[in-house]
Amino acid sequence: MNQKELKEFLDEKVIQYNNQDFIESDPVQIPHLFSIKEDIEIAGFLSATIAWGNRKMIIKNSHQMMSLMGNAPYDFVMSHSDEDLQRLENFVHRTFNGKDFTCFIKGLQHIYKNHNGLEAVFAKNQEKESLQKGIHEFKKIFFEIEHLSRTQKHISDPLNNSAAKRINMYLRWMVRQDTKGVDLGIWKTIPPSILSCPLDIHSGNVARKLGILERKQNDGKALAELDKKLRKMDATDPVKYDFALFGLGVFEGF
Repeated sequence: MNQKELKEFLDEKVIQYNNQDFIESDPVQIPHLFSIKEDIEIAGFLSATIAWGNRKMIIKNSHQMMSLMGNAPYDFVMSHSDEDLQRLENFVHRTFNGKDFTCFIKGLQHIYKNHNGLEAVFAKNQEKESLQKGIHEFKKIFFEIEHLSRTQKHISDPLNNSAAKRINMYLRWMVRQDTKGVDLGIWKTIPPSILSCPLDIHSGNVARKLGILERKQNDGKALAELDKKLRKMDATDPVKYDFALFGLGVFEGF
């Protein structure tokens, strides 16, 4: 395929997968349960945090997280008691456990009480062509609270050459706004043009087969390479192609 044919092919795949049917099998359904901005962004952040492994298990455990917070995430973050936090102790999703969950609740409270919320932190540290420095700064601020060192691994740092797949996926959910109803688009202070593709084994393998990614590892350098190619295809909304790459990999075994 030449460049024009490749773009047309991927645009077709975006249309195929970027629709409401996608929601029922994806963790993006969790923030869709809520209508208040803070509930949406907290539910999205927590479910994106545990979004690795079996998708059904991710969704099941994300629902459990919401249930443990009384299905009122913002209220729980801002006004939990020590007794409330004890309910989280037995939670586990792979290596993310109840202690990590408790730490994340305290980190979120710190973000809302002292830094005007999640959107403000990311927006403040955005750069002209990238949000990767914003993710780095967010992680620093999030862990200003007392925390276990092990918990830090659950937020990736792009400046340490991580592809930061889960947090880039979360940012896609919060920032992208179209008429298709998958991404929520509730953050208006960050342009979709600076988002990065959530690069994982599926999207990475498909991108290599299509010739839009050469680097073998799925790391920060690979992400920068992929972003550059996707932005040439659509400078204003490059991460819409995540639907195409992910769909081709997961649903079609491309």
